[in-house]
Amino acid sequence: MLKSPRNPDLMAEAERLMKAYKIEDHADAVSSTLSQGVRKLLDIAMAVVANPKVLLLDEPTSGVSVEEKFAIMDIVISALKEKGVTVLFVEHDMEIVERYVNRVLAFYQGEVICDAPPAEALKDPKVIE
Repeated sequence: MLKSPRNPDLMAEAERLMKAYKIEDHADAVSSTLSQGVRKLLDIAMAVVANPKVLLLDEPTSGVSVEEKFAIMDIVISALKEKGVTVLFVEHDMEIVERYVNRVLAFYQGEVICDAPPAEALKDPKVIE
């Protein structure tokens, strides 16, 4: 794990975050050597260090393999829920939208065309179009 802590509280928080995002096995790795999925988790973990109330994620599973996307989102949503962070994310993957959101705001040419729960929004003719 991490070595030579100058600030034990800071190191404890870093270790807690790595555990919450399930990246503790990569603590000694150089970030550029990590897989795309692990880098996404690291990026989000670094964003929550400042204890935000709201976090904006832009396509959090882009660049991640189809096999990894749900596992990554499960980790992210669970860790953010544990910290009480509200998540707003932009996503074009409707499987992710359907599984992880409780409200959809669909836009077309800068205008809101739908504001509804996912089950309703994903059936909306304007959204489908």
